[in-house]
Amino acid sequence: MTEIGTPATAAAGEGLSTRPLSQGDRVIDTFIAPTKTFTDILRDQSWWFPFLIMLVIGYGFVFAVEKRVGWDQVLENALKTNTSQADQINNAPVEQRPVVRSRMVASYRYISYAFPVFVLFYWVLASAVLLGTLNFGFGGQAKYRQIFAVFVYAGLPGSIKSVLSIIVLYAGLSGESFQLQNPVGTNLGYYLPTDSPKWLLSLGSSLDVFTIWTVVLLIIGSSIVAKVKRGSAAVAVVGWWILLTMVSVGFAAFQG
Repeated sequence: MTEIGTPATAAAGEGLSTRPLSQGDRVIDTFIAPTKTFTDILRDQSWWFPFLIMLVIGYGFVFAVEKRVGWDQVLENALKTNTSQADQINNAPVEQRPVVRSRMVASYRYISYAFPVFVLFYWVLASAVLLGTLNFGFGGQAKYRQIFAVFVYAGLPGSIKSVLSIIVLYAGLSGESFQLQNPVGTNLGYYLPTDSPKWLLSLGSSLDVFTIWTVVLLIIGSSIVAKVKRGSAAVAVVGWWILLTMVSVGFAAFQG
C-alpha cells in the first residue's frame, strides 16, 4: 500500500522484465506489492477475477444483511437519519403509509442486490474522467482499458470492509444499530452521534480507512499505466476525490 516513493516509469520498466502474473498473483499483489499488479496491467487489462471476488463477497454481505437484520429494520434505521424519507411516510395519507413504507423496503432490497450494475456504471464514468485528466491534463499515455482495470483492482480493499461487516453482523451486532451505508467502524462518521449534522456525518464517513487505501492504489496504478509522475497522479486522483467529497457533503448539508 505504501509504494508511493517509487518512480512510475522505473517501476514499469522493472515490472515488464519479470514473469507475467497470474490472475491470483495480481489480486494478492494488490495488497502486498501493488506496483507489480499495476505494471502487469500494461501487459493484460483483464479484470474479471477481482470483480468476481468483489461480486461474491458483496452478495455475501447483502445476504447477511437480509438474514441478520432484515430490510424492514434497515429502513427503520435509515429513517432515524434520513428525514426526507421519514417525511414521505409521515406526509402520506394514513391509509397509504404502509404502501409507501413497503415500496421503500423493496427499493432498499432491490438496489442492494443490483449493486454490481451501479459499481460498473461508476467505474465506466470514473475511468473516462480520470483518463481525460491524466492524458490531457498531465500528458499521460494511458488507455481506457488500463485505467478501468486499475479502478477494479483498486476497489479490492472494499471487499475487506464487506468481510468485516459480515463478521460484525454474525458476531451479534444489534440490528437496531446497523446502518447499511456505514456498516462497520472504519471511518470517523461511524462514531459520531446519529443526531449530528448530516454534512458532518457525510464528511466523517468519507474519511474511511478503506477509501483512503483505494485512493492510494489509484494513485499508484494510474501513475504506472499513464506513465506520469506519482505526484501528478496524486493531484488528479486526490483532486477528484476531494471534489466528490465536497459535493456529497454539500448535498447532505442541503438535506438538513
